[in-house]
Amino acid sequence: MTVGNRISCWATTHVGARRSHNEDALVNRPDLGLWAVADGAGGHAAGEVASGMIVATLEAIPPGIGGAELLSQVRARIAATHTELRKEAERRGPDVTIASTVVVLVVREDHFACLWAGDSRAYLLRDGDFMQISHDHSLVQELVDSGAIDAAQAERHPHANIITRAVGAAMDELALEKVSDRLRPGDRFLLCSDGLNKTLSDADLAALLTRAGDEAPTDTLVSAALARQVNDNVTAVVIAYS
Repeated sequence: MTVGNRISCWATTHVGARRSHNEDALVNRPDLGLWAVADGAGGHAAGEVASGMIVATLEAIPPGIGGAELLSQVRARIAATHTELRKEAERRGPDVTIASTVVVLVVREDHFACLWAGDSRAYLLRDGDFMQISHDHSLVQELVDSGAIDAAQAERHPHANIITRAVGAAMDELALEKVSDRLRPGDRFLLCSDGLNKTLSDADLAALLTRAGDEAPTDTLVSAALARQVNDNVTAVVIAYS
């Protein structure tokens, strides 16, 4: 999909090769300059409820608002969803968690902002360099940051699925982490659930993101993950700035 004369975007989600239902959800709002991926936390009750609530509240943001107001609405709506999910978990009984990761991209004019909680990721392909611009909120990432393990060990770690921050998780207030910068012509962003980046390497992701062809880049990425029998739901959103 092409939006105006500078932004093109694509979005694809799939249940995956081994799951029976999809707990991923996405937002594709080029009219607002707003995109997101939410991944219902694995192993928790009703992950699809959590990701669905996040997407529903972001989809309900009205058009025609400024960039600062959009960022404020994203934060406020996700915070309200966090509170509602915790209340719903309490209603369902002790030791119940209904949670989801989220990664959001906002684009206005020649600036972008990325906000996230959890391990759904945002990548930026710029001038041939492919970089992760989000930073996982996960136990394994904390071990890497502390120097206890290296990146190769992290990929095989038995606790690779444990996240330390999520919408609806057991924390009174949810802090969304944020990065922002100016856009440059040729920038291409990838938002994805961990089903994609745990199945395909960064080199694979970069190569597929730049592959020319008639197929949407998100379809190409998801198809590659399915070909490798991705064992989780898989979602990709791509935003290109020209």
